Amino acid sequence: MNNEEQVELSFVRMWDFSLEGKHVPLNIDKRFIVLRGSSGFYSYAIYEHLPEWPPFEIGETRITFKLRKDKFQYMAIADDKQRKMPLPDDRMQGRCQPLAYPEAVLLVNPVDPELKGEVDDKYQYSLPNKDICVHGWMSFNPPVGFWQITPSNEFRSGGPLKQNLTSHVGPTTLAMFLSGHYAGKDLVPKFGPGEAWKKVFGPVLIYVNSASDADPGLLWEDAKMQMMTEVENWPYSFPASEDFYKSHQRGNVSGRLLLHDRYVNYSYIPAEGAYIGLAPPGDVGSWQRECKGYQFWTQSDEQGMFCIKNIRPGDYNLYAWVPGFIGDYHNDSIIAISPGAFLEMGDLVFEPPRDGPTLWEIGIPDRSAAEFYVPDPNPLHINRLYVNHPERRKEDNTHHGTTWQIKFNLDHLDRSNAYKLRVAIASATLAELQCEHPRDYAGGRGKHPVPDSTEVQRPLSRDHV
Repeated sequence: MNNEEQVELSFVRMWDFSLEGKHVPLNIDKRFIVLRGSSGFYSYAIYEHLPEWPPFEIGETRITFKLRKDKFQYMAIADDKQRKMPLPDDRMQGRCQPLAYPEAVLLVNPVDPELKGEVDDKYQYSLPNKDICVHGWMSFNPPVGFWQITPSNEFRSGGPLKQNLTSHVGPTTLAMFLSGHYAGKDLVPKFGPGEAWKKVFGPVLIYVNSASDADPGLLWEDAKMQMMTEVENWPYSFPASEDFYKSHQRGNVSGRLLLHDRYVNYSYIPAEGAYIGLAPPGDVGSWQRECKGYQFWTQSDEQGMFCIKNIRPGDYNLYAWVPGFIGDYHNDSIIAISPGAFLEMGDLVFEPPRDGPTLWEIGIPDRSAAEFYVPDPNPLHINRLYVNHPERRKEDNTHHGTTWQIKFNLDHLDRSNAYKLRVAIASATLAELQCEHPRDYAGGRGKHPVPDSTEVQRPLSRDHV
């Protein structure tokens, strides 16, 4: 497309059987858009696999930009995650010490001596999909910002909590679409014989701004404002491909989510702040492993009301979880979205798992470990972005681990019924949860493992709740 307001370029690589074993069996259409008056450009891609083609899997796909290391040395991925970064030279032999895996190195002789003793690792800058809206780099001479803005997560895999890479030493900026990071093979789409597939990734915006002085705050704040503008304009009206559905080609779903927890309130409770989404049909929590289709998420208001807008046509289930309550809501009815549809689902009721009143609770079941203390790292292996927070330290500048004793009042012990311990885990990788209990508390006969049949003692390889 080429007119007075827009230029769109399409670079296509078609696949046929002469390429078998040489290239992944996909038709790939990579596109770039420049709009009049826009300080940047948009990019998106369309992948297509025909049913007669060989089976395959996609471990990862993304857009990558690498900037000039002599200019872009200050990185920002969030309001509270901004810093001067090491140079790529600092990761070379003689300037760093390899650590447990290739991405992590200890800076022993960096170009900037102030960075000596820090660890550089691109995974330290990962964020959940829901928080990866804008990130990038700043140059101070001249004061210029280079930003990657993602106005929608509908095309990303794993839902709003899936963690992905952002920006890191290079200087590198990524727009991640599919990855198995923090999840492994469950988040790698696999396509079998006879399986057709087509998906649009993006568009995302590569935004460039400038400022009159070298205040990084001005560049970052402007980038955030541009991000909000892009979100308001989603879905875009200008992409030329018919595979990218415009607003009038999409549908909407609304309703209200209520909680029914008789041990909190006999009446229904509005599910305030609930995460509510549409994803391909599946089991409870299957949205966390979904990586082939599209997902659309929102949060409910204080009355539990929600509206999910601009949904691509297709069949979905509705999923939800409510911060402060264990468990997942799943409506297994097929929700068929057609162009222009406005579906009202009315009141939906989520009953969190319950066997009785809560005797005690540590933490908040909100799929985050924010309120738990994370021990200080080995002082030889630090990233100064994440240490020296005064609110995490005692007056003597130390932390002391403790063995917790949970003491609570129990007016009546009902020996005829079971008491259940529930553990909600926000995330786990290569970990194992072990629970033990005293067989005879009064007699002090020691601890015995919970029988394996409880499925409490087991390895954890991905997010569990």
